[in-house]
Amino acid sequence: MPRVDGRTRLTAAAAALLAASLSLALPENFRLWDVLNRNLAAAPDPRVVIVGIDDLSLQDYGRLSTWDRSLYARALGTLRQAGVRAVGVDVLFDSPAAGDDALAAAASQTGVVLASSPGLPQGGRPWKTTYGVSTLNIEGGSVSSFQTAYRAAGTQLWPSFSAQLARLAGVPRPLGEERQILRYVGKSSSNLPTYSFRDVVRGNVRFSDFQNKVVLIGLTASGEAGNTFPDSRLSPVPGVSLQARAVSSLLAEPFRGVSAWLTALICAALAAAAVLLGGFWGFGLAMVGLSLSAPLYLAGLLFPGVTASLAAIVGTVFVALERALTLRRLGSLDPLTGLGNRLAFTRAVEPRWAGRAGRPLGLLLVDLGDFRRVNEVYGRAAGDEVLREVAGRLRTGRTRRDLVFRWGADEFAVLVEPISQDDLARLAAELQTLLSDLKYRDIALRVTVGQAVSTPQMQTPGELVEQASRERYRNKYRLETVWKA
Repeated sequence: MPRVDGRTRLTAAAAALLAASLSLALPENFRLWDVLNRNLAAAPDPRVVIVGIDDLSLQDYGRLSTWDRSLYARALGTLRQAGVRAVGVDVLFDSPAAGDDALAAAASQTGVVLASSPGLPQGGRPWKTTYGVSTLNIEGGSVSSFQTAYRAAGTQLWPSFSAQLARLAGVPRPLGEERQILRYVGKSSSNLPTYSFRDVVRGNVRFSDFQNKVVLIGLTASGEAGNTFPDSRLSPVPGVSLQARAVSSLLAEPFRGVSAWLTALICAALAAAAVLLGGFWGFGLAMVGLSLSAPLYLAGLLFPGVTASLAAIVGTVFVALERALTLRRLGSLDPLTGLGNRLAFTRAVEPRWAGRAGRPLGLLLVDLGDFRRVNEVYGRAAGDEVLREVAGRLRTGRTRRDLVFRWGADEFAVLVEPISQDDLARLAAELQTLLSDLKYRDIALRVTVGQAVSTPQMQTPGELVEQASRERYRNKYRLETVWKA
């Protein structure tokens, strides 16, 4: 594990805070849960049975729109004799037809639910029966979720078809618009027991197959338009089969969501760990966060693994940003003195240059005379010691508006903004005094300072540097003349 310093701890805390916020912004991962649902298919509730209006039934009784609705009454009578617990008819009866009186009487019996639409949640016929909104949520081109209630015109919530059947089966669920996972039960016909409507009408079924069961009657014939819906595998599935899966989902132990605070804690921990471990560990932790979803799903918990995975990647992004900033900083830093180098000077002066007319820039160039003698007589380590001392004095002597740079082997620069010519001259004198006693053992270093103030006529920062450099050479020549005299 890499060394953890204060900056790394601060970065880890920032990444953890952002990851926790991410968990609150993305609390659900329905696409992930749909993938788990398809690949970890659950067995359907054995109490759910389908009575399909199949091709054989249509051959015997004709097209569905022409049926005498007493056929439904006969089927309901057979199922009642078999001792079913509840029956749901997933067919809309919006317009009058022959046999309505018989169907209305049969549907008024306890334990029967007729399908309705969101536009007519109480049914298209004024029958005294129980209705449920037979709607499914089509998202991304497939049906992977449903609701226990749907909002029709106005603000009232109406129970869904599957919620009404689950209630009659003795498993009432809270009504709401929250999306519920439509449990996938595979393709095998044995997983979804299906009987022909024709056989039920004729009574050619074993009553034991229906006793205490929840039965759904609906279209399963292959040639009926509007009969099928794309399921989570994008293959056509009869609507009644999807409704049966919705009922089965409600009868089973409901999924529970992982609490928001625990999700936030896990996401924060993954992001912080990614920062503390550094490198590419965040991608491994992202896989860990994602892989938590499968065992928790099997335990009945819906964990947002994609969000947790993104949280770990957030940590890795913070690591990359920190390294990029460090490299950028190191590229503009003099490693010996800790001051900015010429690149740092360029980055500092360029954004200030455009406003030089109203905020003049002042530049001081400090030259260390006889510095080479220190290196020649006492070695490079001695010269490094002198440079660090000068850097320390310049840091101490500067104001909040001053920026100090290592300009060359024995040169330093001080950038001041804004400043007048007189103030800059005073500052140059102060620096001259500050460094006047600079020496190493028996070698005294003669310091000279050049100064320049930007003007609107200057086109580039290079002209400011050139003017300060010329001033420095003039001062150096004048001082050398005085010293020789």
